This record gives sequence, C-alpha cells and structure tokens, in this order.
Amino acid sequence: MDTLEFMKSLYRVLGDPTRLRIFDILMSGVHCNCEISELTGLSDNLISHHLKVLQEANLVHSKRDEKDARWIYYSVNEAEICQVQIQTQEFFNLNRTVKKDTMCGPKKNNIGDE
Repeated sequence: MDTLEFMKSLYRVLGDPTRLRIFDILMSGVHCNCEISELTGLSDNLISHHLKVLQEANLVHSKRDEKDARWIYYSVNEAEICQVQIQTQEFFNLNRTVKKDTMCGPKKNNIGDE
C-alpha cells in the first residue's frame, strides 16, 4: 500500500472521535471491554463495534483469557504502530517540499506590466 492509501485508511479509522478515544485508552495498556466502558461511558456493544473496526485496521490485538474465554483483553498492535509512525513521518517529511515559483497566476502573467 502506498503512503497516500495508508494515510487515507488510517485517518478513516481514527477519524471517528469514539474510535480515537478508545485507541487512546489502549495506548496506555491492555484493557477489557468493561474497563473501556467505564472510562468512556459507552455501551459494550458500541465498544465492540469500534474495537472490531480497529482490529480490522490491524491497529488493535485481542486475546482471550486462558482460564475464562468470555474475557477478552485488547491492546495496540505495536508492530503496526511502528509502521504508522514510519509512514506518518514520511508523509509529513518537510524535505518533500520544494521551493519554487508557481507556473501560473498573476505573477507569471505579465500582460499589462509593460
């Protein structure tokens, strides 16, 4: 995936304020659905929906408890976050900007400057 497609898909996922809030919570460590609910005030089914979107974007991992599979723990996908950091840094790299004059507009149209 090229950088523009990557950035577009990243912003599509994290552009939702609820998902961004949930992702921010997960950046602080592993959480279960009930902890996220307590921190956000959102219902479990709404949290599950947003977590599914974050998982499909490969930003979040889930792991079932070994003793009681009803419990699922969520955490950020650190490998993917590293890629996000690299792609974002490349996209916002100021070395990409080139100092040049525009090729159109009044500055290049000398009619009437005579």
